Amino acid sequence: MAYAGSANYQTYTRDEHPHASARARLDAVARLMDNAFVVPGTNIRVGADALLNIVPGAGTLLATGVSAYLVWEAHQLGAPKSLMVKMAANVGIDTVIGMVPLVGWVGDVFFRANARNVKLLQRHLDKLARLKAEDGSITTSWKVVK
Repeated sequence: MAYAGSANYQTYTRDEHPHASARARLDAVARLMDNAFVVPGTNIRVGADALLNIVPGAGTLLATGVSAYLVWEAHQLGAPKSLMVKMAANVGIDTVIGMVPLVGWVGDVFFRANARNVKLLQRHLDKLARLKAEDGSITTSWKVVK
């Protein structure tokens, strides 16, 4: 088995990918939080993050908690600290933007921390799959064991 993405490799089916269930779960959370709904009459997509920011304080806190969950999941999947720091910085920026009334709602349209974080984590997981495909070893967390 190998990673999909190059003509030199076979492809994983959805269930065969080493982290398929985690990827699907995290992608669903990011989609819900960042771009689940279309603003009527436009192509602008917003998610629960923007809607939660309508509720001062508690909404931002809840949205930050969901974003922190994605960072925790990255930790559970064995992501390196450098990746988790980038993800935490994205959450921090999103939280600061979200605390400012009106600006936070607009900011959530342009700065989608959850989608960014899931994309970062998926790149990392894809890199692990490529490592496994190239050397035939078993990949666990972020280290390769032969």
